[in-house]
Amino acid sequence: MSLVPRGSLFDLDNIFDQWMSPSRAGGEGKEGFFSPRIDIRETDDSYEISAEVPGVNKEDISVTLENGVLTLEAEVRQEDKEEKEGRVIRQERRYGKYMRSFNLGSDISEEDIDASFKDGVLKLTAPKRKEPEPRQHRIEIH
Repeated sequence: MSLVPRGSLFDLDNIFDQWMSPSRAGGEGKEGFFSPRIDIRETDDSYEISAEVPGVNKEDISVTLENGVLTLEAEVRQEDKEEKEGRVIRQERRYGKYMRSFNLGSDISEEDIDASFKDGVLKLTAPKRKEPEPRQHRIEIH
């Protein structure tokens, strides 16, 4: 069996990732800090965010909202296991801390955010606050 090594000239996935995201070209290591893939959708009454966090347990995910900035954090730890037979030839899975932040503005409140996690995908729904409708009040002239 022949594998095309990641980082080689023929690693098209890596070339495409670096072309689409120049900040990643600095070389995300296999360990350390990297960002999950995110989809963000805005509707009239909410923001919907989906984040791929494969290999992460629900307990290892943290979602915070501070001053309108939503931050997703998670950590994947490398399994410490001893190989009894054979040896590891190649290891491409990433370990480390995931983190992404988004400025959703001031029209979101933390208690209204709904989060679910299934099959390695974190889904968040952040409803927008309804702006109070302007009231009209007649002022009597004396």
